[in-house]
Order: sequence, then structure tokens, then C-alpha cells
Amino acid sequence: MKAFTKLAAGSVAGIFAVADAANAAWELNMPVGVTEISRTVYDLHMLILWICVVIGVVVFGAIIYSVINHRKSKGAVAAEFHESTTVEMVWTVVPFIILVGMAVPAAKTLVAMEQTGDSDITLKVTAYQWKWHYEYLDEGISFFSSLTTPRQQIYEGSDKGENYLLEVDNPVVLPVGKKVRMLLTANDVIHAWWVPDLAVKKDAIPGFINEMWTRIDEPGIYRGQCAELCGRDHGFMPIVVEAKSEADYAAWVASMRGSAETAAAGAVKEWSMAELMERGEKVYTTSCAACHQPHGQGLPPAFPPIAGSPIATGPAGAHLNLVLNGKAGTAMVAFGPQLDDAEIAAVITYQRNAFGNGTGDALQPADVAAARN
Repeated sequence: MKAFTKLAAGSVAGIFAVADAANAAWELNMPVGVTEISRTVYDLHMLILWICVVIGVVVFGAIIYSVINHRKSKGAVAAEFHESTTVEMVWTVVPFIILVGMAVPAAKTLVAMEQTGDSDITLKVTAYQWKWHYEYLDEGISFFSSLTTPRQQIYEGSDKGENYLLEVDNPVVLPVGKKVRMLLTANDVIHAWWVPDLAVKKDAIPGFINEMWTRIDEPGIYRGQCAELCGRDHGFMPIVVEAKSEADYAAWVASMRGSAETAAAGAVKEWSMAELMERGEKVYTTSCAACHQPHGQGLPPAFPPIAGSPIATGPAGAHLNLVLNGKAGTAMVAFGPQLDDAEIAAVITYQRNAFGNGTGDALQPADVAAARN
């Protein structure tokens, strides 16, 4: 029996050692993360895991021991008894103690995760199909963040990049060591903002504001994605958080304000056709290609083609109205709240002159501003 016990103990230890190595190589376990909450969540996860392992070893060990040592072939005879107050007390009290031991640290962690007060930065996050809009309420900065994985990797069989479907044009930039309060909502359907390394995940619900917070300890880039099945191309909503030092974050804020001033200047200037086409292609790739496809062929009937379409080759005013306000009852959403005047003018100009349309029309930001009014 002693030899069997030693063999079993050695086997269990070996299994755990192999499992630890496998988890490290295959990343099967939760990430430890780079925030205090993420480390607390990880420690809680491991505590519960090992409690379950111990219970499993005890229960299955007792079963295996009983099967081996009290089998019929050894002449074992089943005992006859009806009840045991001691046994009933043990199997009631012991689970109760175990559950309380798990509930106390779990409750503390949940309470800490909901403490959004005393924040240094407030970030409003609005989910759209299939992008995120970020507003730094204290800094007066806002921008959209969209997928930038090349369409060739998605549809045309090209080799997948290192961060396939987890790369964006505008990452969320946050300073390390600062408490960031996040307000989450959605423009269309239910989404969920999830970054594993930060141990934050919360639903973004239309017409409702959810709250969560994070404080990142280490500079770096941390990736996540929408964790809600939000419709077709659900996997095309990545999240990239770039944590910077306080000085680098201040420099980024200054550069974003400079970009906003440049965009404001672009809204009142006259753009050449070449400038509109270059800018319009970029806007089309990030905002239109998911539905209407990179070459403008669409996915009828839900997503009609741009190439040769009555809208893209018909009156420019009707085209502009559709892009600004969308079309009720269809998948065509209003891009007026999402894009600025220069971007809308550029993308409409691009659509009306790319894909063989060749109308020769060139819209200016002033035309878009007039249509808004």
C-alpha cells in the first residue's frame, strides 16, 4: 500500500509538472496581466483551481481505493447501515467551510472591480459595428478605431500576420499608473469590450451606460476584441491598448490635438481630386470595405455593390444623403456621426470615381457641411 501511495503521489506530481509546462508553452491558462486587478483575478482563479484539484484527488482517490481494496473478487461484503449523524455533519460542514473560503476572496475581488471612483482619466467607449469610438472626456480628444488587417489575409489566402485580426489604425493610448474610468455604451447592438491582460470585460449596451476601470502598471501594447456575438464579421472588432509613460502620454495628447486642428483646417479648404481620391480610398478601406468589399462588388442582397450602382453613378446629392443618414431597415448605417466632413467628401468622391464608375464628381467638405445643415 505504501508503494502504491508513493507511486500515485509521484504520478500526480509529474502530471502537474507536465501540465504547468504545457500551459506555459500553449498559453492555456489565464494571463497574469499587467494590472493589480488582473493579478488578483489570476490568484483567485488559481486558488479555486487548486481547491477543485484537491477535492477531485480526494474523491477519486477514495473511489479508486475502494474499488481496488473492496472488490467482490477479494471477498468483500457490503456493509449494511441506514444513517450516520457524524457523516452527515461532515459532508454538510466541510463543503460549507470550503464555499465560504472561496466566497470571501471572490466577493472582495468583485467589489474592487466595481470601485470606479477617484479616477484620473475618464474614457467613454461607444461600440459600432465593427469599430470602437473613444472619447477622452478630460482631454477633448475623440477618434474611431478600426481593423487594419489587410483584406488579402482575410479573403485571399495570404499568409496571416503576427497580429491577425488584432490590429487597428488608432489604438487606445493610456498612461501607466493612472486610474482610468471607462464608460461603455453602444450605437447599434450589444458588444463587449475585453482585454485579457487588463482583466476588464464589460458589455456595451445601446441606451445604457456601463462602468469599469483599470490602472496599468507596465508600458506595452495589450490586445483584445469584442467578446459578444454582435453579428456578421463579429471577429473584425479588435481592441488595442497602448500604455505609455506619463510624459509620452502627454506628448501623444498634444499630437492628437494638433491632428484635430489639422482636420479642422481640412474642413474649410478646397481639396484636389487627387487628394480626395487618396483620402477616400483610406476611408473606404476602414469604413466601407467590410460590407461592400475591397473591390466594390458588395455581397448582394444585404450589401449592394458600389461598382455601377445607381447610387454611386446617380445624383451626388442622393449619394451624400445616404452616407450621412443611412437607410432605415437595412444594414446601411448613418456615417454622419462617425466621419468628419472631409472624410465623407473624400469617400463619396472615391466611390463615384473608383470601381469603373468614373462620374468625374468631386465633393468638397463644404458640400457635406451644407448637407448637414
